[in-house]
Amino acid sequence: MRTPAIAVTGLGMITPVGNDTESTWDGVCAAVSPARTVPELEGCAIDFACVVDGIDLDAAVGRRTAFRMGRYVKFAVLAAREAVADAGLDPESWDGSRVAVVVGTSSGGSAHLTDQALVLERRGPEATSPAGVLLTIPNMPAAEIAIEMRATGPSMAPCTACSSGVTALSVARDLLATGQCDVAVAGATESTVFPIAMTGFARSGAAAHADGDLSRLSRPFAADRAGLVMGEGAAVMVLERAADAEARGAEPRALLAGTGATTDAHHPTSPHPDGRIACAAVEAALRDAGWRADEVEHVNAHGTATVRNDAAEAALISRVYPHRPPVTAPKGVLGHCMGAAGAIEAGLTILTLQRGVVPPVANLDAPAPGFDIDCVTKVPLVRPVGRAVSHSFGFGGHNAVVALQRP
Repeated sequence: MRTPAIAVTGLGMITPVGNDTESTWDGVCAAVSPARTVPELEGCAIDFACVVDGIDLDAAVGRRTAFRMGRYVKFAVLAAREAVADAGLDPESWDGSRVAVVVGTSSGGSAHLTDQALVLERRGPEATSPAGVLLTIPNMPAAEIAIEMRATGPSMAPCTACSSGVTALSVARDLLATGQCDVAVAGATESTVFPIAMTGFARSGAAAHADGDLSRLSRPFAADRAGLVMGEGAAVMVLERAADAEARGAEPRALLAGTGATTDAHHPTSPHPDGRIACAAVEAALRDAGWRADEVEHVNAHGTATVRNDAAEAALISRVYPHRPPVTAPKGVLGHCMGAAGAIEAGLTILTLQRGVVPPVANLDAPAPGFDIDCVTKVPLVRPVGRAVSHSFGFGGHNAVVALQRP
C-alpha cells in the first residue's frame, strides 16, 4: 500500500528563547544562549541551565487545571494549543474520534516524584500531594491535551530518550497512513531542570561545567566542546494527510516525507563508535522519503556538544552527505531539551524550509579539525531549502531521523 503524503499544518513551541514559535525562531537565529544560574539548583554540581522564562505557566494553562499538571505537561498543552490554532482547526467542531494525540517525553514527571519522596520522608504520607500520580506519570501530556481538545482517538506517549520527539512524529504518521485517525497532534515535551537530574548528568560526565560565560558553554562541533547544557521546553505539530489538508483549504508548512529508526545495541550512553547503526537510521528515512542522499539540502544535527556524540555525528554526516549540505545544531542556543529536543528541532527544520534560512550554530567559529562538515556559523545562511533531515540520537542507542520537504 502506498503511504499517503503527510502534511504538517500546525506548529507550536515553547522554549528557553521564546514562548511561541515566532519568538523561538528569532532566538535561535540570533544564536545567543540564555543559559543562566537557576536558584533551585543551588548547591548542585551543575547550577545553571537554559530554562523557559517570562511566562506564568499556571495562568497560561488555566488555574482550574494547572494544579494537576507538572511543568512538562503545561509546556505540552501550551504548544498544542498554538499548533492547533496555527492549523486553523477548532476542537469545538472537529470529530474528536478521528483525532490522535502522540506526545513523547523522556523523564516525565521525575521532578515531582523526587520532591514528593522528600516530603514523604520528612513529613509523612498525609503531607504528600493527592495529585502526585498525575504529576508524575509520563503519559499525562498526551492525556491532558486529549482531554482539553476532546480527542478520543488513539493517544500515546513514546519514550525513546532524546529521540522521543521524532518517534512521536513517526508514530503519528503511521496512524494517519493506516487510517486510524484524520488529524494527529504530535510532538514532545520535557523539563529536567531539577537537582537529581542535574546531579545525574554531572556525575555521568555528559554535562558542561561552569567556566566563564554561561551563554558560551554549549559549543556543538567545536574543538573545545565541553559537554551539554540542560534545556527544557516543548514542540507540537498538527499532522494530516495532505489530501485532507488540501480539501479543507489548509496551507501546509511542510510535508513529512519519511522517517527512520534504529538502535545501536551497543552501550547505555555512548554511541556506536563506527556510527553504522545511526547511518542506517538516516538511510531508512531517505529510503522512506524516496530521496537520494545528495538531494538533502540541509541537516539539522543532534549536536549535543559532547565529545563522543559530536565526533560520531560529524563522521556520519560526512559519510552520508559527501556533498556537504549546510548543518545547524540548535542546542548551542537552547541547550539539550532531552525528550523534547527532536520535536523542537524538527519544528525548526520546518521553519528553515518555509523561510529559506538556516540558523547558525551558536558559539562556533569552525568545526573541530577532522570534522568535514559545513556548519553555518556567526549569522544565518539565507538559501532556499527544499529537502532537509533532522537527526535525533538518544541514550540507550535510540536513533530517529525525520525527512521533511517544502510543499
